[in-house]
Amino acid sequence: MFGKPSGYNYKPLEQRSVPGLFGGRENQPYQSKGHSFDYIPKIIDNDFSDSSQGWLSWICNLIVIFLAHVCTFISFPISGWFVLKTVPNYQRLVVFRLGRVCPPKGPGVVLLLPLIDQWQRVDLRTRAFNIPPCQVTTRDGGIMLMGADIQFRIWNPVMSVACVQDLNASTRLTAQNAMTHCLSKKTVREVQGERVKLGEYLGIDINEMTRPWGLEVDRVELTLGAVLKSPDEASTGGFILPPSVPGLEGLAGPMQQLAMHFMGQSGTPQSQTGDSVAFTDEVSSAAQAVGPAGSVDELLGVVRLLLSEGLVSRVGACFHFRITSSDGQCKSCYVDLSQGGGDAGLGSPAREADVTLSMSDGDLLAMFEGSLRPYAAYTSGRLQVEGDLNTAMKLEEVLKLLRA
Repeated sequence: MFGKPSGYNYKPLEQRSVPGLFGGRENQPYQSKGHSFDYIPKIIDNDFSDSSQGWLSWICNLIVIFLAHVCTFISFPISGWFVLKTVPNYQRLVVFRLGRVCPPKGPGVVLLLPLIDQWQRVDLRTRAFNIPPCQVTTRDGGIMLMGADIQFRIWNPVMSVACVQDLNASTRLTAQNAMTHCLSKKTVREVQGERVKLGEYLGIDINEMTRPWGLEVDRVELTLGAVLKSPDEASTGGFILPPSVPGLEGLAGPMQQLAMHFMGQSGTPQSQTGDSVAFTDEVSSAAQAVGPAGSVDELLGVVRLLLSEGLVSRVGACFHFRITSSDGQCKSCYVDLSQGGGDAGLGSPAREADVTLSMSDGDLLAMFEGSLRPYAAYTSGRLQVEGDLNTAMKLEEVLKLLRA
């Protein structure tokens, strides 16, 4: 904290220009604003100075550190068995001196002061874990067992310790949720024929969520277990490409496959051969009359125009929203897509909600307008979900109609 700055430069790995499954992203320098490590010094810039510390606290820290050095020197060489640590080249020591983070130490012999230093070893080597096969319902009604093998490494040891409590569990959960959510937008034919491409795009999307933790995903390889349920005949046009024959994915049309990866972000209809989703005239005519909403009340009015029995049959869930306004007031609204022709309004739903979502009114409007993705809001903490996460993601059906 008061020593010389570390020579270890903290720079995120280069971002590839390939768009992810959540939509195209421009190559922009990583910004730390709004993430959990705002309370940490400017680690990205290799700056560990802390301007929030007062002069009295600074003087007290200097005195304590000086006394710790004196005690270590007086009791040497006995203290050397406890304060000297050997750090191999593939590890770093993250040290918190009097509670404040210091530059990582190592490799080589490292001096740690007794009583005032807390430290943790961080391994920088590539590690791997696998997501066990789980059921994924595809866009065309098929059910598949899909898993993944993921390789990752830590590029910033300080962020990996200070920004997340359990790095392995958080990364595993994030990767599994991202895989399930993204593959549910694809058909069985697309998943089987484009597993390599989908793995690359999924790795980029996972990196967007794990980069604030100082972690970089190197490789994602999707593994196909089995097709538990064949897709609906009305949704499948043509044959299913075998995953073991390389090069056949180019027969489906490169431009068409590239457009499929932007389905989640694009609000314009896309031309597809074979696989298509058609809405009834009632919903289509209502969607054309919908304009942007400026308040929660206007948003509910827009949603009511989109309600139909077809939408209820596809979603089959009741959503309860707890909304917090900028002035601190709280109110509730609901979107009931569980029975009849659906309903939406202020207050609590007549029946027990399947999922309760808590967010601010600005995030709610941004999510329904398409500028904020539900999964991105959930992983960043701006959206809290009480209930089944897969059921909450069915709200995407309503969002697609609003952006149509």
